[in-house]
Amino acid sequence: MLYIEPAAIVTPEGLLEDRAVLVDGERIVAVDYASRLPCPAGARKREAAGLSLAPGFIDLQINGAFGSDFTNEPGAIWQAAALLPRYGVTSFLPTIISSPRERVEIAQAVICEGQPPGFRGATPLGLHLEGPFLNPAKRGAHNPAHLRLPDTAEAQGWTPDRGIRFVTLAPELPGALGMIEMLAARGIVVSEGHSLANYEEGIAGINAGIRYGTHLFNAMPVLDHREPGLVGALLGDGRVTVGLIADGIHLHPSMVALAWKAKGPSRLSLVTDAMAALGMSDGIYKLADQDVIVAGEAARLADGRLAGSVLTLDQAVRNLISFAGCSPCDAISTVTTVPASLLGMADSRSQIAPGSRADMVLLDGGLRVVETLVAGEVVYSTRAD
Repeated sequence: MLYIEPAAIVTPEGLLEDRAVLVDGERIVAVDYASRLPCPAGARKREAAGLSLAPGFIDLQINGAFGSDFTNEPGAIWQAAALLPRYGVTSFLPTIISSPRERVEIAQAVICEGQPPGFRGATPLGLHLEGPFLNPAKRGAHNPAHLRLPDTAEAQGWTPDRGIRFVTLAPELPGALGMIEMLAARGIVVSEGHSLANYEEGIAGINAGIRYGTHLFNAMPVLDHREPGLVGALLGDGRVTVGLIADGIHLHPSMVALAWKAKGPSRLSLVTDAMAALGMSDGIYKLADQDVIVAGEAARLADGRLAGSVLTLDQAVRNLISFAGCSPCDAISTVTTVPASLLGMADSRSQIAPGSRADMVLLDGGLRVVETLVAGEVVYSTRAD
């Protein structure tokens, strides 16, 4: 058993002060005031005075990290997973971008085989397929040679049981609406992105089953007062959650604040869209089969187009607070409650409550990660003990 005391627990409604948490195995079994929940004999104890305890962070879009690109090296998903807890990440969706069909099948096999023996780290919850059914005119850093029209035959093996949890596509492409309906019926989260869709096409996608907008504002037409386009559809429809890359490069801070006012803490999801250079120094790295030049905080192709980011998820939370003026608890909801709810895991992964999985992050007053626990095990700590 593991006993954490005392701590201020982060919830969507605010902080719960002076609480103790008792973990047995992989699950939380009790949460109460420290005075009413003493440490059981024999339990391991983690002091948390002056710290906040939040649910573990979930990243819905990450292309690679620590030198490895998931599209090129699906086997590296587990290597990155072992290191992501330093940023508070306890679960994530490894993202495979537009590539040959067999690349997706290899990544599916990696996920379905499960974690390697002795693994300690964040949990891959399934794959996010960003492509190949994207609009070439809004391809971003995707290789146009790998883009193709929606094909239900290609997607026959795409199910949550076979490792596919999330698919980004362009709803205006021929055959896209039928594809959306098929994937949504299987329990896959389908997202609109890398698209030239107008407002009506965006709404048609939502009506067919779209429930997310991939990196809002990026790789889609600009918001116009007479042609609201896909941005207008995503911001205005209460059925849809939107993803944001809050690095100050992909979006001006004022646009982050605008999205926050429109969607709030229940329909906005922070993602990193990080690529292989996350956690590494400046240099040249791969995003699928393309070279990306990383300098400072930006990752770009040779022609200047953005190619993912080197943003960490904990930094994204701090940036949202700065850009939008929201509370820390609301900001943390965008990487906990919101993604967990989208994936149908709200009860098990987004709250510190009896019965929930013991994925948790201890944060200091500046929302810096002090310690990360996955399934009740400390997998990252800045403390000497």
